[in-house]
Amino acid sequence: MIHRYRNNGFNIVLDVNSGAVHVVDDTVYDLIPLMEDDPDIPDDKLIGKMGPGVDAGDIREAASEIRELFHAGTLFSKDVFEPYMERFTAQKSETPVIKALCLHIAHDCNLRCAYCFAGDGEYHGRKALMSYEVGKKALDLLIRSSGSRVNLEVDFFGGEPTLNFDVVKKLVMYGRSREKECNKKFRFTLTTNGLLLDDDILSFANSEMGNLVLSIDGRRQVNDRMRPTAGGKGSYDVIMPKFKKAAASRDQTNYYVRGTYTHFNTDFANDVLHLHDEGFEQISVEPVVSDPKEEYAIKEEDIPVLLEQYDILAREIIKRRKEGRFINFFHFMIDLEGGPCVAKRLSGCGAGTEYLAVTPWGDLYPCHQFVGNEDFLLGNVDEGIKNTELASKFAACNVYTKKECRDCFAKFYCSGGCMANSFHASKDINGHYETGCILQRKRIECAIMIKAALSEEQ
Repeated sequence: MIHRYRNNGFNIVLDVNSGAVHVVDDTVYDLIPLMEDDPDIPDDKLIGKMGPGVDAGDIREAASEIRELFHAGTLFSKDVFEPYMERFTAQKSETPVIKALCLHIAHDCNLRCAYCFAGDGEYHGRKALMSYEVGKKALDLLIRSSGSRVNLEVDFFGGEPTLNFDVVKKLVMYGRSREKECNKKFRFTLTTNGLLLDDDILSFANSEMGNLVLSIDGRRQVNDRMRPTAGGKGSYDVIMPKFKKAAASRDQTNYYVRGTYTHFNTDFANDVLHLHDEGFEQISVEPVVSDPKEEYAIKEEDIPVLLEQYDILAREIIKRRKEGRFINFFHFMIDLEGGPCVAKRLSGCGAGTEYLAVTPWGDLYPCHQFVGNEDFLLGNVDEGIKNTELASKFAACNVYTKKECRDCFAKFYCSGGCMANSFHASKDINGHYETGCILQRKRIECAIMIKAALSEEQ
């Protein structure tokens, strides 16, 4: 499978199955689709197909280069991964290994974000704080269900987890106390809106948290429209100085500021660049996923504007990096040389099998976006996964079980997309969320183009 596109003056050809990326001239770019079905097509036929105005010698030279790439396995390569994924899925269902937990340490929040899927932090259920006892059982479950895996991930999530920070600290210390005896290493993450972030919390986070996620939407007017406090006031002026201090204290690594854009700020590139101008180097701003009836939902007419915003942002990132101003946009992160193993590339985050969300009272769900929907209740921290049929369905979800993914050039980079978004859009985790797919494909194109542009400088 080949994907060709032009962006920012580059002719880019992606050989999907091998992962090879080629930046080519116009002749090669135009010849590739003519040779995809038959790389050994005679040059004279190609010359006839290209029509007048193209030098025959250039065509012969370009065709020879294309054939060399084909025989090297970096162009027109075949998909050999589907049988492997079938074996991997069967193994994952038979011997499940839990690698990560999202601990809902607080089903309560001190913000009232308009777009939040968790309502006021209680996930449309009841407000609650996770007890140390429940959290301890969750960590024990992770340890005993992780097999031979050494590195384990735990995200303290909410609501707002700093509302229950004493329990966060106790659970971190408990996890650390079990590492040596169990041959495990915990990597903890704290996701916070920043209202309660103080020196004590930051000091503990810098000591124990491998990652810090700081929630802010961008410019003051954008952030405060969607992220007011429980009292209706804006949150920007409270959190911005705290977040700047946090990012600086971590030497601009192992954190990111994370925002959401909506119909109200389709010029979201300005929010990304505003955050960079304020001193943040690690930035994620992503589209809202919501009921299309909501006034802030992404509309069909917004899509062309959003696609152009990604182009604008990509060009500006190149400019700033060449000026020595580092900026890392989360959705443009792409590894063309290595990256995750093929199983991870094709099956995604592992929700429902390798990754679970834990409610304050110890129920298990496939991920935080399914919490509260009892159709997706998997079990509890005392008994582990009880709904094995549902877990097997999640284990089997990959790009080959999603018909829209099979022939999509982005499948090795998006891994089939978010299963929760697919379900909320189509009522099937093997469905797809079309708006998300369109935007993801654009992000991947921009990410590859950035690599091409920056490699010219090396």
